[in-house]
Parts: sequence; C-alpha cells; structure tokens
Amino acid sequence: MAYDFISAADAAEMIKNGDTLGLSGFTAPGNPKKLTEALAEKAAREHEQGREFKVNIFTGASTNDHVDGILARNNAINMRAPYQNTPDLRKRINAHDTHYFDRHLSEMAQETRYGFYGDTDYAIIEAADIDENGEILLGCGVGNIPTYAPRAKKIFIELNEALPKSLMGMHDIYVPADPPYRREIPIFSPKDRAGRPTLKVDPSKIVGIIKTNSLDGVKAFTKPDEVSEHIGANVVNFLISEYRKGRIPKEFLPLQSGVGNVANAVLHYLGVDKELPNFMMYTEVVQDSVLELLRLGKCTFASTCSMTFSDEVEKQLFADMNYFHDKILLRPAEISNNPEIIRRLGVIAMNTALEADIFGNVNSTHVLGTRMMNGIGGSGDFTRNAYLSIFSCPSVTKEGLISNIVPHVSHADHSEHSVDVIITDQGIADLRAKDPVQRAETIIENCAHPMYRELLWDYLKLGKGGQTPVSLNAAFAFHKAFADHGDMRKTDFSQFA
Repeated sequence: MAYDFISAADAAEMIKNGDTLGLSGFTAPGNPKKLTEALAEKAAREHEQGREFKVNIFTGASTNDHVDGILARNNAINMRAPYQNTPDLRKRINAHDTHYFDRHLSEMAQETRYGFYGDTDYAIIEAADIDENGEILLGCGVGNIPTYAPRAKKIFIELNEALPKSLMGMHDIYVPADPPYRREIPIFSPKDRAGRPTLKVDPSKIVGIIKTNSLDGVKAFTKPDEVSEHIGANVVNFLISEYRKGRIPKEFLPLQSGVGNVANAVLHYLGVDKELPNFMMYTEVVQDSVLELLRLGKCTFASTCSMTFSDEVEKQLFADMNYFHDKILLRPAEISNNPEIIRRLGVIAMNTALEADIFGNVNSTHVLGTRMMNGIGGSGDFTRNAYLSIFSCPSVTKEGLISNIVPHVSHADHSEHSVDVIITDQGIADLRAKDPVQRAETIIENCAHPMYRELLWDYLKLGKGGQTPVSLNAAFAFHKAFADHGDMRKTDFSQFA
C-alpha cells in the first residue's frame, strides 16, 4: 500500500479539539518530534481566535519538550496520563489547567483496552521503518503504542531517518489477552521473547507519514554528587551483605533501577564490585551507565521498555549495533512492568523516594502532600512484586532545611507493606520482620540525618499506644514547620506533649 507523505502542519489540522491521542515512546525515546509541535502552534492560533483547543494525551510514561513541554506552554492538554516530568506541564497540573491522573505504568494499556478511558482518535508513532503491509519497526522506546495503535481510528507515522534499520530484532512486541482469556506470559528469563519484532497495524488507518531526522535529545546526567555516591555505595553494600548471607541466589537476580544520579551511582558501584556475579536487568529504562556495563560484560543482558541514552551515547549504540544487538530487548510497558513477570523472575527493585516516614511508608509523587512532582511511574509495579524492594533518598535536601525522613509522609504512594529496605546517605534500614516501632527505631537510627534524629525520637515518644504509635496532632509537624518557616528544624513537639 502506498502511503501519503504530509507535513506536520497538515497533520495537525486533522486533529480536533477534544481528540484523544495515543503516543509511542517511554521517557524521551520513541516520542513524536514534529506533529506535537505543530499541534501546539495550532492551539496557539485557536486560542488567539478565542476558541478552545485542547487534546487528551496518553503515553507510555513521560515524554520531553517536543510533547509535554510545548503543548503545556500553549495550554493544549486537557487530560494527561500516566506519567510526566516536564516543568511546564507540572505547572499546568498543579494549577488545574490540565487534568492529570497518575497510574501505575503496567496498568495503563490494559485499562485502555478495557474501555476505561474512551476512544483513541489518533495514534502517533515514531518509526525507524515501515512496509506496505503496516509492519512498523519502532524506535528506542515502545511504551503503550501496541495497545493505542490497534484501537486508534487513524494513525500518523513519524518516520525518523536518524534511527537505523539495524534496530530490527531488538523489539519484542507482545500484548496479553484480556480477562477472562489471559494466559501466563511466556517469559521465564529476561532474555526470553514472547512476541514479534515489529508492530503490525492496519495500513488503511495510516493517514499520513511525516519525515523527521532527530535523536531523542536526552542530556547526559551530571556526575553523581557526594550524597548520591554514599547512597549508591550503601545500596551495593547491602546487596553484597545479602549475597554473602545466601539470601540472594548464587546466580544473582535481575535488577530494576530507576533513572537519575542515585541510580547511576548504584550502577557504577555494581560495575566496579568484584564480589557480586555478573547480572541481567529486567527494568523499564536503561540509561548511559547500563550501556557501559553491557560493554564491560558486568551486565550481560538488559530487558527494558526504553533505551534512554544521551545523544552521544545513543550514537555510540548505533555505531556498534553488531555488539549490542543481542544484549538489549525492548518491550511494551505492560510487559516490562508486568507484576507476573517481575515476581516470577525475582527482580530486585531499586527506586527513589521524595520522602519516607519512620514507619516505612514512601511518598514518590507529591511535595508537601499537594504539589505533583512527576508521578508514581513504574515504581509501584516493581515495589509490590519484587524479590527485594529498596527505596533510597538523600537524608536531607535544601542544605538541611528539609528532612526526607519524616514522622508521616504527606502523601502515601507505597505503604509499609511493600517496602523492604530504606537507604539514605546515612545508612541502611532493613525493615523486614519488624513491627512498626522497631521499623521506626531502625529508620531513625540508620537513615535520618543527625540534625533530625532527636526530633524524630521526640515524635515517636508522643504516640499514644496501639501497634503504630501515631500522634494525630503532630504527624505533619515537620511539613507545617517548613510551610510556616521554610525550615523543618524549627519543629517544636513540646506543644503536643
């Protein structure tokens, strides 16, 4: 079938106010580059004429400035899910200019198929290649497009000439059947394949192909600071201790790691450690440090949903595809984050927290309990099903004005029932087989910064009995002190005695 090549502006004109768009990609890789920018320009023109123009944007995870950034600046997003991380969209969400619902990444695709979110008007797919039968070679991020594309009424393709056709074979596109017909997903090792190397769509639904030529624009992470280095070392020391005790199998287990400086520090220390065996990853995102571990042979295989490499490292990947081709496998989000597979493989999950409380509850999403930061992402998918669930964060931020270990989290994303270990730059709190008071004692002593330990002990003494000694009056005193004085150290628990 012959396809029509069109401009991004012409494609944008087809999209109407209120339409729902399903986008390929997961983090920056795989996202559209031109059509969403043209859509933002259309929104600006419509708004100047006094007409409403907003669309609903469903993705695999976060995007980048080509999508969430420019659309948010032009107030063109009505509804957004399941995850975001751009400052402009964050402002819209917290101002209620955009309706954002925060979902576990593993659930978004299946809930879309269940019809929970209505129709999908357009799918927008970044592709490395497409043939006349609708076989699409996806790029460096898959996300939920294997669900959005079949459901979409119409499809746009952004054919990115910067993506090599040698990506063929690095994808495993598998969509599970919906209940009551779902069977086990046949993945028993991170290396196993369950699906197809390409995404098949109905070619008659493709209404236009837009040519692009652009890498993903991911910036390299800065070198981990001293605090991140301490956290990374503590995480690896904990894993070494568990391995020595025989609580991790001698073959070791697949790892999941979040994105950022702490994750990079952890992976660095894993790379230089000589005691732990070589390992595989079953994760949602791999970043620059993983490519180096693959090159060194310390990481032998990486199953992921997205290759979130900086542009320079992405070029290195493309230049050495013969070496990396059989060492990385890209999957849809509902497979990379699938609870069944995570639990079967025994994945060790390592995620970051905004704050944790002394009883082991974790806040991943809301600053002071109200302002959305990014979203829960895939942390819950892995945390609730991991062989070991580790959360890490700095003990303090803003030069000590904020303690990230608090009496009670201001917003709970992961309850004490899902969190095995909390690690900060101060140390390690193993919460397994501990009651709430024992957890509190362990977290205060090992994870809290010294400048906050006495305050946290003071809070614990306020508890009025029961299994979990909570003071309803003082639970958010840290947060109140910061809201009133800009400094959690100004908390005064004597008023609650």
